[in-house]
Amino acid sequence: MIEALDMRNPGDTTELTDAVTLTPPTVAAAAPDLSGLDLAAVEAAVRQAAADEIMPRFRQLAAEDIVQKNGPHDLVTIADRSAEEHLTAALTALLPGSRVVGEEAVHADPTVLDALHGDTLVWIVDPVDGTRQFVHGDPGFATLVALAHRGEVLASWTYAPALDQMAVARRGAGARLNGRRLTAGHPAPGADLEVATSHPDFTTDDQKRVLAALQTPGIAPRPCGSAGLEYLHIALGRLDATAFSWENCWDHAAGLLLVHEAGGASGTVAGAPFRIQGGNALPFTAARDAETARRILGLLADAN
Repeated sequence: MIEALDMRNPGDTTELTDAVTLTPPTVAAAAPDLSGLDLAAVEAAVRQAAADEIMPRFRQLAAEDIVQKNGPHDLVTIADRSAEEHLTAALTALLPGSRVVGEEAVHADPTVLDALHGDTLVWIVDPVDGTRQFVHGDPGFATLVALAHRGEVLASWTYAPALDQMAVARRGAGARLNGRRLTAGHPAPGADLEVATSHPDFTTDDQKRVLAALQTPGIAPRPCGSAGLEYLHIALGRLDATAFSWENCWDHAAGLLLVHEAGGASGTVAGAPFRIQGGNALPFTAARDAETARRILGLLADAN
């Protein structure tokens, strides 16, 4: 049986077919009181980090400002590192006692990820999601921030500074883009489903084989750009689904909550909700609605 996480109605379990059941997200026990957290101040901190550390370097990078991490397609720039340092200081100041799990900090010390398993509040940060786009002067990149506790994402900020787009989501309170409420809606009846998939440059041969199952009538797959912006496109109703074969929490935590709060659905091929702590069966999907998630997961599971 394939189970996908139905994020439209977090209190209900809805069976779509005999083969597919959508289950609600697990609610973290003893969720912390965030009434004292100024969400507007978090948004301001994200904007400030981008204004100070990212945008002055956009289309201004020198060769020495760009470094390969794990290969020619996996890049890091001075903007990534500086913005993460800026956000680490600003976010922990806003929430004393919290910790930060940032992409660049984890690259330097993988034990930083252990914070996701503890009882402290954790900021999950991707300073420049879509570094390759940033390096090439493409505005399709974003700064992603999520606040989590015991594996549950409580709030998220997706900011595309070059596009002047700020999407904010809070668990149980909806999602907004530049103040406007987001609703993912449903794909048009009979239309091909547009699905953003893991980019071929970042997939193994086996992952390519599984994702190739989406090359079928009624599905229109394409390589993804910034993962954070693909989630935003789902929440806006401009993209029908994703099919991703990697699980780095900084790429997915903010976007999955955004899709959740816009009325979407997500799940893994193993019949479990995606876990930001890792250990997921891959690939997984996020989609505009439960039926779309069910269809994508069915195709991927058959090929897995």
